Amino acid sequence: MRVVFMGTPDFSVPVFEALRADGHDIVAVYTQPPRPAGRGKALRASPVQNAAERAGIAVRSPTRIRNNEEELAFFEALGADIAIVVAYGLILPQRMLDAPKKGCLNIHASLLPRWRGASPIQSALLAGDARSGVAIMQMDAGLDTGDVLAEAAVDLGPDETAATLHDRLSYLGAELLIETLRRPFLPTPQPSEGVTYAERLTRESGRIDWSKPAVIIDRQIRGLTPWPGAFTTQDGVVLKIGQARLVSATSPLPPGTVLDDALTIACGEGALQILTLQRPGKAMMKATDYLRGTPVTRGSILGS
Repeated sequence: MRVVFMGTPDFSVPVFEALRADGHDIVAVYTQPPRPAGRGKALRASPVQNAAERAGIAVRSPTRIRNNEEELAFFEALGADIAIVVAYGLILPQRMLDAPKKGCLNIHASLLPRWRGASPIQSALLAGDARSGVAIMQMDAGLDTGDVLAEAAVDLGPDETAATLHDRLSYLGAELLIETLRRPFLPTPQPSEGVTYAERLTRESGRIDWSKPAVIIDRQIRGLTPWPGAFTTQDGVVLKIGQARLVSATSPLPPGTVLDDALTIACGEGALQILTLQRPGKAMMKATDYLRGTPVTRGSILGS
């Protein structure tokens, strides 16, 4: 088919490559414009733009689409059979949804209608879901409300992080899309029961509240790795927590109190041992290495 591909982050690239490998004619790629990144704030192209340029496919990166007559007319003139949208980052107006002969399909990283919205991968882990997955959805004007053409589920393990689930679902979505495009479309309306929404994450979403149960903080650390990252403070210094483990220790001491020489921290219920952490401007390191350079005494309180 003649395909317009619309995506931006790493999550989108396996889908783009799968479409090419399956012989589809990608007539245009839409992605977000280059953004300032790194310490020097140099403009950095998106992973999708890099992949498209390597493949010699024209890239378009408008800053806006709604009420952009020139862009809408260009999109319509492509004569696409279908548009595939994977974490693109802009809302498509109805004219764009209607332009391809078979409409626009979205790969959404959840089992709809659970976790509609901006952060489905992280939200599934934060909530302690036992399963996640991907859905191939026929796009409409609503927020992830379109009919579902196919779904595939995965079980979530106790050590699952947003990073590992991101990669699993990216490749699963690519496989499921190719299977879906090879057969007649059988759209199924989403049920009205079980609808939840994934909120947009900010850096503050990662601040650890040690008064919460250890199991909740463990989900926060895993669910927000690598971005925005769970963090606490030690004497005013921000410490990003990369990995921790639940321990059975209980303590009458206030939440956030360091219980031993191995960075076991009292929580509202139970305790967590920090295994890896990162100081500003430094690489992530093992807690044992951190403690050699920065001793943390028993009884000190993190996050205060």
